[in-house]
Amino acid sequence: MIRGLLLFIAILGIAAGGSYASHHSEDGEKVKILSATEIRERVEGADATATVVQVTIEPGQSGLPHRHPGPGIGYVLEGEYEIAIDDQPPMVLKPGETFYEPSGCLHRVSRNPGKVRTRLIAVVLHPRDAKEIAVAE
Repeated sequence: MIRGLLLFIAILGIAAGGSYASHHSEDGEKVKILSATEIRERVEGADATATVVQVTIEPGQSGLPHRHPGPGIGYVLEGEYEIAIDDQPPMVLKPGETFYEPSGCLHRVSRNPGKVRTRLIAVVLHPRDAKEIAVAE
């Protein structure tokens, strides 16, 4: 499963031709877009894109609550990652662990509870015409 996810991420990065962009949001997350690839599958009945991002969160920092216009799958590369979706209790993930976010759910907790930097990779499938892949709540 993990090898498949990493292979998928590598293929998406190659297919996108290494197009890179990054930004700092006003919250505690630094998000870098690694690739955005148009895919055959449809999301919510619309043509879709798979966007791969790297998220970095410094110790004690948090991201703002948000939603994605399609499903997302994440993989923790380093550090600890505290996540809570909708009304589920928060859980802390360690390097090598994965998470899934259903389309449109409220990602209400995105936090680094540890003492070292957290880095994760996430793939968000979304309609091609989506203006943002994360919409603040």
